[in-house]
Amino acid sequence: MGLFDYLRDTRAELRHVSWPTRQQTINNTILVVAISIVVALFLGALDYGFGDVLKRLLGI
Repeated sequence: MGLFDYLRDTRAELRHVSWPTRQQTINNTILVVAISIVVALFLGALDYGFGDVLKRLLGI
C-alpha cells in the first residue's frame, strides 16, 4: 500500500465525516472558553486557599 493509496483512502473517509455547522462550532468554542475560565478561577481559588492555610500552619 503506497502513499497514493493512503491519500485516496483518507479522502474517501473524510467524505463520510459529519462536519459541524458554523453555528455549532461557535457555540462549542464559547462553551469551551467559558468552562476553561470557570475551572481556572476554581483552581486559582483552591491554590490561594491552600497557600494561605499552609502559611498559617508554618507561621509565615
